[in-house]
Amino acid sequence: MSLMSWTATTACDTDPMAKKPDFTQVAFRIGQKATHQEPEPEPEKLSPKAAAGRKGGLKGGKARAAKLTETERSEAAKKAASVRWGARKG
Repeated sequence: MSLMSWTATTACDTDPMAKKPDFTQVAFRIGQKATHQEPEPEPEKLSPKAAAGRKGGLKGGKARAAKLTETERSEAAKKAASVRWGARKG
């Protein structure tokens, strides 16, 4: 019986270019199987377009703030504060 039959299906089984799990990952999965614990699902990777959008979004606010003058930043902050702390409906 091979060691892979004891482990959960990995990305290596379906994608030949995927990185193979190391010894500790395999041992951890074997321990989970032995104690009847459900393995946590691996997070899904973002598509290239989604990853590019996230990358731009992470640096977008800082880049925009760097381009604004102090007066423009102050006005934007005042507007945000009034929306955040203004009269609430409901």
